[in-house]
Amino acid sequence: MKFETVNPATGERLQSYPFLSEGELQDALAEASAASARWRATPIAERAVPMRRAGEVLRTRRDEFAAIIATEMGKLVREARGEIEKCAWVCEYYADEAARMLGDEEVATDASRSYVAYQPLGVVLAIMPWNFPFWQAFRFAAPGVMAGNCGLLKHAPNVPRCALAIEEVFTQAGFPRGVFRSLFIDTEQTGRIIDDPRVRGVTLTGSEAAGRKVAQRAGAALKKVVLELGGSDPFIVLEDADLDLAVSTAVTARYMNAGQSCIAAKRFIVTRGIADEFLARFKAGVEHLRPGDPMQESTTLAPMARADLRDGLHAQVRDSLSKGALAVTGCEPLAGPGWYYAPSILDRVTPGVRAYEEELFGPVAIVIRVEDESEAVRVANGSRYGLGGSVWTRDAARGERVARGLESGMTFVNGLVKSDPRLPFGGVKASGFGRECSSHGIREFTNVKTVWIR
Repeated sequence: MKFETVNPATGERLQSYPFLSEGELQDALAEASAASARWRATPIAERAVPMRRAGEVLRTRRDEFAAIIATEMGKLVREARGEIEKCAWVCEYYADEAARMLGDEEVATDASRSYVAYQPLGVVLAIMPWNFPFWQAFRFAAPGVMAGNCGLLKHAPNVPRCALAIEEVFTQAGFPRGVFRSLFIDTEQTGRIIDDPRVRGVTLTGSEAAGRKVAQRAGAALKKVVLELGGSDPFIVLEDADLDLAVSTAVTARYMNAGQSCIAAKRFIVTRGIADEFLARFKAGVEHLRPGDPMQESTTLAPMARADLRDGLHAQVRDSLSKGALAVTGCEPLAGPGWYYAPSILDRVTPGVRAYEEELFGPVAIVIRVEDESEAVRVANGSRYGLGGSVWTRDAARGERVARGLESGMTFVNGLVKSDPRLPFGGVKASGFGRECSSHGIREFTNVKTVWIR
């Protein structure tokens, strides 16, 4: 396997990149280790100067970077522009807030003075996926680097141009050499980096299977690890919901980025009294989606990122249909070039069916009908995943009650589940552990040190 750019809209192979040699990898580790000693000693106010400039670089080069995303992993170019804007936001947010978040916390004890200090761990390896190729890298890098750590990015093999562009942002912004570097490395090399004592932490956004392997390797090396893994987010629609709002949001929540998002709504859990009406409106909205060239503003459904991902999704759909699920619309690959899959809905999905038990990472929604709120919560919590979820009701108090009862890292009432630099992002159960964003995220890769003075 190699790092290779292939256009998902056409299947055209554009460019490939070799893995680093062992000598090149060792040079990169030595450079990061040396940079770490200097960067951790740099005052936060000085770290903030290039971080703010990184936000400026992202905004200045927004259209260029968005085109790379669209060409390399197939995201709609307007969605890609939004992704770049969000990256600029997270850089600016941590440039402004890091000093407050990492300030010493005074604690009254029997000492003359005692406090908690937050100090950087050192070099952190980030293993990132392709579906939000800029945002997920910056979601780690902005807080991690502002905390005084250095970052090594092992990106997904199908987004090498994005990986290089991210490194360019840090270089152009004026960060010292070695503070952030993208590495084209294979699985074996990645494992050796995790083992290397110069690397003090690992963060991974990816599949549950990848998370288990990385956690095992990092645990053996006694390294701090943060995992943001898969999700099968419930979208609970209660009988008193505003259906116009719920349906319009449902289409976006499921089919944005061709459904290739860990926090996409995946299980639409609807009370029986409104299930038929919800499904009819949902189907109408889904059938208005238009697949096409992601660089065209008129396109509303992107291709899937790789052929194997589309094939795997279709296998899940076929198996679910054979076990009794009903095809409401779509449920097949689209003919022609590129890796498009029809926007799809499965109804009457029940326990034991693959679509019920597994994460569907693509433009396929499943509808699960329940009797009442209590059953909705039980079904939502019946998944082994626990990343995000949403609740739809006109009664805010009821929505909050249901939200607090869901086993998830994030729950939204009458709103689209999304990441926000100001709020902690992460999951429970098989969706991983640790948090990104907010003060919780910036402190993940710090030494939380007690200082006691008499």
